Amino acid sequence: MVDLESEVPPLPPRYRFRDLLLGDQGWQNDDRVQVEFYMNENTFKERLKLFFIKNQRSSLRIRLFNFSLKLLSCLLYIIRVLLENPSQGNEWSHIFWVNRSLPLWGLQVSVALISLFETILLGYLSYKGNIWEQILRIPFILEIINAVPFIISIFWPSLRSLFVPVFLNCWLAKHALENMINDLHRAIQRTQSAMFNQVLILISTLLCLIFTCICGIQHLERIGKKLNLFDSLYFCIVTFSTVGFGDVTPETWSSKLFVVAMICVALVVLPIQFEQLAYLWMERQKSGGNYSRHRAQTEKHVVLCVSSLKIDLLMDFLNEFYAHPRLQDYYVVILCPTEMDVQVRRVLQIPMWSQRVIYLQGSALKDQDLLRAKMDDAEACFILSSRCEVDRTSSDHQTILRAWAVKDFAPNCPLYVQILKPENKFHIKFADHVVCEEEFKYAMLALNCICPATSTLITLLVHTSRGQEGQQSPEQWQKTYGRCSGNEVYHIVLEESTFFAEYEGKSFTYASFHAHKKFGVCLIGVRREDNKNILLNPGPRYIMNTTDVCFYINITKEENSAFKNQDQQRKNNVSRSFYHGPSRLPVHSIIASMGTVAIDLQDTSCRSGSGPTLSLPSEGSKEIRRPSIAPVLEVADTSSIQTCDLLSDQSEDESTPDEEISSNLEYAKGYPPYSPYIGSSPTFCHLLHEKVPFCCLRLDKSCQHNYYEDAKAYGFKNKLIIVAAETAGNGLYNFIVPLRAYYRPKKELNPIVLLLDNPLDDLLRCGVTFAANMVVVDKESTMSAEEDYMADAKTIVNVQTLFRLFSSLSIITELTHPANMRFMQFRAKDCYSLALSKLEKKEREKGSNLAFMFRLPFAAGRVFSISMLDTLLYQSFVKDYMISITRLLLGLDTTPGSGFLCSMKITEDDLWIRTYARLYQKLCSSTGDVPIGIYRTETQKLATSESQISISVEEWEDTKDTKEQGHHRSNHRNSTSSDQSDHPLLRRKSMQWARRLSRKGPKHSDEMNDHQSTLSYILINPSPDTRLELNDVVYLIRPDPLSYLPNTEPSRRNSICNTTGQDSREETQL
Repeated sequence: MVDLESEVPPLPPRYRFRDLLLGDQGWQNDDRVQVEFYMNENTFKERLKLFFIKNQRSSLRIRLFNFSLKLLSCLLYIIRVLLENPSQGNEWSHIFWVNRSLPLWGLQVSVALISLFETILLGYLSYKGNIWEQILRIPFILEIINAVPFIISIFWPSLRSLFVPVFLNCWLAKHALENMINDLHRAIQRTQSAMFNQVLILISTLLCLIFTCICGIQHLERIGKKLNLFDSLYFCIVTFSTVGFGDVTPETWSSKLFVVAMICVALVVLPIQFEQLAYLWMERQKSGGNYSRHRAQTEKHVVLCVSSLKIDLLMDFLNEFYAHPRLQDYYVVILCPTEMDVQVRRVLQIPMWSQRVIYLQGSALKDQDLLRAKMDDAEACFILSSRCEVDRTSSDHQTILRAWAVKDFAPNCPLYVQILKPENKFHIKFADHVVCEEEFKYAMLALNCICPATSTLITLLVHTSRGQEGQQSPEQWQKTYGRCSGNEVYHIVLEESTFFAEYEGKSFTYASFHAHKKFGVCLIGVRREDNKNILLNPGPRYIMNTTDVCFYINITKEENSAFKNQDQQRKNNVSRSFYHGPSRLPVHSIIASMGTVAIDLQDTSCRSGSGPTLSLPSEGSKEIRRPSIAPVLEVADTSSIQTCDLLSDQSEDESTPDEEISSNLEYAKGYPPYSPYIGSSPTFCHLLHEKVPFCCLRLDKSCQHNYYEDAKAYGFKNKLIIVAAETAGNGLYNFIVPLRAYYRPKKELNPIVLLLDNPLDDLLRCGVTFAANMVVVDKESTMSAEEDYMADAKTIVNVQTLFRLFSSLSIITELTHPANMRFMQFRAKDCYSLALSKLEKKEREKGSNLAFMFRLPFAAGRVFSISMLDTLLYQSFVKDYMISITRLLLGLDTTPGSGFLCSMKITEDDLWIRTYARLYQKLCSSTGDVPIGIYRTETQKLATSESQISISVEEWEDTKDTKEQGHHRSNHRNSTSSDQSDHPLLRRKSMQWARRLSRKGPKHSDEMNDHQSTLSYILINPSPDTRLELNDVVYLIRPDPLSYLPNTEPSRRNSICNTTGQDSREETQL
């Protein structure tokens, strides 16, 4: 039998299955060589160097031991001097020989041996080839002078009494202290302030000089006055302080020479130290210091990161941040890469700010600077973008990097980030609160075209104010406007609230109306305990729960309010007159406003024409019945709620069947198929059935699909909205969507014209003569100027040109700086504007955050600055819900069941309601709307000035036609979301004005239009007894119409009325 194992050669070790399991053990038989690295560190010298020099902690211990030895040697010298008896005589031998006891000599010898051995060892370890460099060092020479004589005295006993200047060891102790501090900083990995190091070196140098002088004078005067240590200390202090009393003076020539030498050394060494200290102090003033770890752990602070700090931005932040009482003890640490501005430095030197604001020059991208600001212990970090940059995208990129750096360094620190471009928002999605400037800007500009002065309304809501502005003014409108501007949004849990606790289990509209009637607060929204979404006016079907968080508008929050007893109020009101002033109402009017005599519910059947109204009863019923308002029900009755079916084409406004068919073929309701940028909220809106070709979007050029070359040729039924912008950015999406929202009737959709350049020819071609509004967006290329406030120069002059050429045009302008609002519609000889300028200065001197609020263009909502919304980000630190509420009001976010902002106009037919409280009740009981304010327009009663005009005959005829037309349509009223452009007379008037303009030329350049002869302002949450006036525009938060969609039989649709986008008027009879 053949031996198979002998025929088959064995596999190499590395291929055996056993080796595959147990590992390759045959590497010893291979030619591989094991290499050991860093063998140079295994030598004895390298190990000693590692222990004494390289290792930070061991080196720190060695230097600390060395420092202790030097101090011990100085202490032994003092003990020797104190124990020595003064010798008699003036022999020079007393200078060279001293009395030293044997134990003291033994201690000094031990210290000398250890010190000399350590010095020689460190010199050997740091030797680099030049022996003279080691020998000629001053520390080595001093060590030889102080240690070698003691070592020699061991072998030569007669030298044990030899004088050795051991007091010079104080300079070696100073040198060891400096090295020890450096090692300490390396060991703990902290960059201590260079200022602290320099001060410590200066103090130690001064102490060494004084100690050396004391010991030298005392020893040299052994043959003179025989001074003790205290007398020597007195002499040195008097001499170095340049006082020189002269009661203690040296006698021997040696001591005098020593004093001269010490003074020369002091005159050389101390100025150098002071110069370095002064230089570091100046650099510290430029770059700021550190926020200490102890303060960060015991006190609260926030960090403000900006690329460049301007005085306006700083004051807006500080005024808004410290306006809240609970933030008074916070510190603000500013981290900015640029040097402090002169104006900023001047402001931060004010005691009110110098004790609470710390400026650090540094970058948020450096961990060292973040450590200086103690970012990991901060309560919050605010990161603001620089809007003055020409390239706003680049500014956003810097903001994104700062946010990433802070999140990486301090992941638990809450981030409040301001971004400019909406397409960059998704990069900082992790931030706790984000405000995108272009989103808010375009949304407010769009709502200004629907609801007048929305930008002013939002600005006043997000500013902190006590409502004391304008209270010293002689004009009533300024007092009322200033008082109502103090209203803000607050929150409270229902069960903890005195305002709303009694309305548990009641409907939302019932709670809102009765809380306003009883306490004067306006309940605008709620949030369930188990839901993060805020619902603005969820409607009468929403039932209040004890755990609901209520959001309300009031002058101050409930926790800071005091409640008077009703009996006491009743006693105080007994002496008052039956009808006192225009704001007081008769008793029968108050009773009627509470709905106690209203027994008929409103008629909910569908009406043709204008839909539900707030008008008086018919002529036949006027003789026997007076109008009244139905009460607001505790629990909603579905039969009494005017619901909406906005998805139904049958719910559109009055239109002929042909118009309805053509409108239905053109528009559909749905979500936009594409989002312009990541992070945009999908909004339900009106859409075209078919996508329009790109060539058809050019208004001024014809294409193969149409031959129109101007707006007039298109024959638009509604007036235009013109947007003058530099580029068509992604933020423009937020301008278009609110104007195409699903709750707006199709007949009220205004054509939008985007004007990327505004020469006069293009303005006329795009239809400026019959446009409803023109929106002028601040141009990015003009935001950067040599002088900051000149960034708005081009925009202001262009708008003034438009205002002169087209005085009937409603222009809404965005500016970079709020201070430039005074130049809008500027008139040099207008005394009233000069008076408002003086009022603004007085309010600014009083410390008001809203000094600009009385400027007529801002109060009327014709101009705003996006920098006003910076306070929204600052307020969110205390009110984390403010950004969400603002986005809901502007339509940037849509939450199912949440209402939206709209408006209605008061006409002559609505004046029977009389007061704001009755209007509140009427709206809550009929449509479920919640009013939050009034936009009021008054005529200025001013003396005729040169800037005023005389009305021409043609203009008088147009006015006459308008009055006749207004009388003709007294039974129908459009909401303010409509511009009434569907009436042919308005279009005819616009064409007449265009013809007069082309015929008369520049004759009207100095004339004043209606905007100049009237003033408009906003009353946020006015008092219940506020009288309604003609042409008042009421801001409403209307319930979500989609929540009322019926899901039963189709016959239900016949009883549903379209109330969205129209004014809500209703005929009720008693």
